[in-house]
Amino acid sequence: MVSVMLEADELDAALAHAETAVRRAGRVPAAREALGMVAYRRGDFARALTEFRTVRRLSGSEHLLPLMVDCERGLGRHTRALELASSPQARALTGAEALELAIVVSGVRRDLGQLDAALLALQLPALTRRGGAGVHRLQYAYADTLLELGRVDEARDWFQRALDGDTDDETDAAERLEELDGVVVEDLGEGAEEPTADEGDGPR
Repeated sequence: MVSVMLEADELDAALAHAETAVRRAGRVPAAREALGMVAYRRGDFARALTEFRTVRRLSGSEHLLPLMVDCERGLGRHTRALELASSPQARALTGAEALELAIVVSGVRRDLGQLDAALLALQLPALTRRGGAGVHRLQYAYADTLLELGRVDEARDWFQRALDGDTDDETDAAERLEELDGVVVEDLGEGAEEPTADEGDGPR
């Protein structure tokens, strides 16, 4: 239920539901994780971090480490974020969780103005894969960092790779490509009509 509310951006309702679940089952990791996710989405990084730490303690799982690192980042504690990201537990992450951690670490480096280090953090073997959980997000972050470095042509190539793998439209790679290509998408506004073949299109 909480995940459905989060997907619909009903954050207040999600918070109320998650808090009720924690009051009823405070030692159930899933309940604490749901509350942490709601707090994270609301930008309440201190509370989210507390809940994620509780999940870690109750379950013994390290799957929330990328989000914990991002919470430290959100709290402005970049050194602590990098320390947590370099812990043995973090280095042991695999799959999509490892990719997500790399994206967060890159973001921390960008916050610190360390753009070369931010790019390096994303250069994992998975970067050149076609498909796979989280790969398109890694490629998108790589493209965005290249763009920040002024490497526009390379950035465009990587935004295209990200778009090709983003089958669920998780990123705005399509819009970023349009921006780079100089495509202007006009919002006609509510009630406005698109030009017909006889209006504004000129001869065919």
